[in-house]
Amino acid sequence: MRKGLLLCCLIACQMLQAQTTEMRQFVDNLLSKMTVEEKLGQLNLVPASDEIVTGGTGDTQVGQRIASGQLGGIFNLKGVEKIRALQDIAVKKSRLGIPLIVGMDVIHGYETIFPIPLALSCSWDMQAIEQMARISALEATADGINWFYSPMVDICVDARWGRIAEGGGEDPYLGSEIARAYVRGYQGPLTSHHSPLTTEHAMACVKHYALYGASEAGRDYNTVDMSRLRMYNQYLPPYKPAAEAGAGSFMSSFNIVDGQHATANHWLLTEVLRDQWKFDGFVVTDYGSINEMGIWGFGDLKSNSAKALKA
Repeated sequence: MRKGLLLCCLIACQMLQAQTTEMRQFVDNLLSKMTVEEKLGQLNLVPASDEIVTGGTGDTQVGQRIASGQLGGIFNLKGVEKIRALQDIAVKKSRLGIPLIVGMDVIHGYETIFPIPLALSCSWDMQAIEQMARISALEATADGINWFYSPMVDICVDARWGRIAEGGGEDPYLGSEIARAYVRGYQGPLTSHHSPLTTEHAMACVKHYALYGASEAGRDYNTVDMSRLRMYNQYLPPYKPAAEAGAGSFMSSFNIVDGQHATANHWLLTEVLRDQWKFDGFVVTDYGSINEMGIWGFGDLKSNSAKALKA
């Protein structure tokens, strides 16, 4: 019996390795065909609205950008017909036919509305939280949405911060368990970081990386300043288990970390997230975060874009 189970495991591992190798070859081949402009286009993510797909979708500004390979993703568009219309442009009219990634702030339900995340955390019921995430994924993916800007795992000890409603509270252990539950619910149980999601699973986006919940005086977008000791013991713990659970993406935050903006912080995004935690997904900025760097005095949009990419 044990030999049979071992054989099954070995066969499954070999199949997964073959799929991974095939996917890497496909991606490498695709990248070799892309122009610099098309590669940059895949990094562009813009908000959508109902007006985008009214009438002739291919003639709208967003539709034209998709067709020319200048957009890789959209967010805040709801409705299967509207999403399908833009996907048709991406797949049928762009040179390389790369589908769009479609994101949305699905944080406590999509069609079925559940209690806010802070209320869910009060239950200490990880099974219920995971089930909530699973139902959200089933409903939203049916519309063509495949990427959730959730879970928000920021630790917060200042009740004046309005975003505390979207998180799991102030306890690092509880926050860590909740982070795992959300990722499992959205993406399914982890078998490998390279396991493909099914059409009924959505990619999680862990936010806001990092320390966003520690903004001074509970004022959103405000300064964050703390020691590494406090970071590792109180604020960073929930992000790490989310990465270990296989989260496909992370979202960089607006705040400063060690005097450097989080979106252009090499220590935070590469040394900690990738080197220490072995995260192999992708990082997306928070809404307009690169442009926000200019408000903090870090330079102009062009130089800040380069800093973010290098980080």
